Amino acid sequence: MSRVINTESPGKMRSRLMRTCAELLRRMSQKSSIDDETKDMAAFLVLCLRQITQGVEDSAMSWEKRDYWIKAEQFRQRWSWASKLAAELETLIRQEAWTELPLLLTKLFPHFSDIKVTRFTRSPELWESAYERLLKEGDRH
Repeated sequence: MSRVINTESPGKMRSRLMRTCAELLRRMSQKSSIDDETKDMAAFLVLCLRQITQGVEDSAMSWEKRDYWIKAEQFRQRWSWASKLAAELETLIRQEAWTELPLLLTKLFPHFSDIKVTRFTRSPELWESAYERLLKEGDRH
């Protein structure tokens, strides 16, 4: 049996997820009301931020294995916003406090300001039914 080599490093995956989040934020900022697609996009944003957090943790653990404790902790601190804002956004979604969404989005925007979105490359099928999936996920706990 041969070794399976993962060519998608945590850094590459994080970059891809950051781009997806930037596009979602841009699309959401163009919405004038909260519709089903907006709810799906918000839920998908939570899922993306969780994946970013997991990738950060994977990278930090790799550094810790090589005894780069300080570098690992600094990296976790630099990315701590992702898990914090994912939790806030998930709470907002579960409580259906949609009037608070614009304020939360303004907290997210600075973290994606260096990503220029000149055209959308992510398909809406990506976040289709994400709202339902997120809510069902909570039912299992």
